[in-house]
Amino acid sequence: MSAVTRTQEEIAARVKALESMLIEQGVMTTQAIDRMVEIYENEVGPQLGAQVVVRAWIDPAFRARLVADASEACQELGISGLQGEDMVVVENTDTVHNIIVCTLCSCYPWPVLGLPPNWYKDPQYRAAITREPRKVLRESFGFTVPDEVEVRVWDSSSEMRYWVLPQRPAGTEGWSEEQLLALVTRDAMIGVGPVGAVA
Repeated sequence: MSAVTRTQEEIAARVKALESMLIEQGVMTTQAIDRMVEIYENEVGPQLGAQVVVRAWIDPAFRARLVADASEACQELGISGLQGEDMVVVENTDTVHNIIVCTLCSCYPWPVLGLPPNWYKDPQYRAAITREPRKVLRESFGFTVPDEVEVRVWDSSSEMRYWVLPQRPAGTEGWSEEQLLALVTRDAMIGVGPVGAVA
């Protein structure tokens, strides 16, 4: 939602101000803040979700378990935690494309997607994606879903946090896990973007 999203410079300034305030007030140390950043960059977040997606792509039995109980299947890979207790995976197919939203606030599966992007929390996105999902995908994300594919919007809540299992791209048979991981994006797991292009 580019019209309401803050610039990177504005976000950086706000983050720096908050960080300074937390340190000055003695709420956190510089080391604690650095550790939190490291956790969300390297230990939780979209890269963990990508690992789950790739495992589902290469292991049909795991995919079945993931679709049946996402939280439990993720725990098999050591992925769990706050905001991940009641996760539900919705699977994209040739005929269905899924999108997630939280219309009331910003409920989001943090263990697999990391922190929610600013636009996910924006009231305009939350309202528009439920009313005109194809238009929002096209105009705000440059992503067009073919007319013959049904679009389903899933409304997350504190009791149930959805995320999307994107389709494995054609032409990736025989690819390594590392190659497949590079294709999985956070936006694809939210449903507002495609997986990466196959070269």
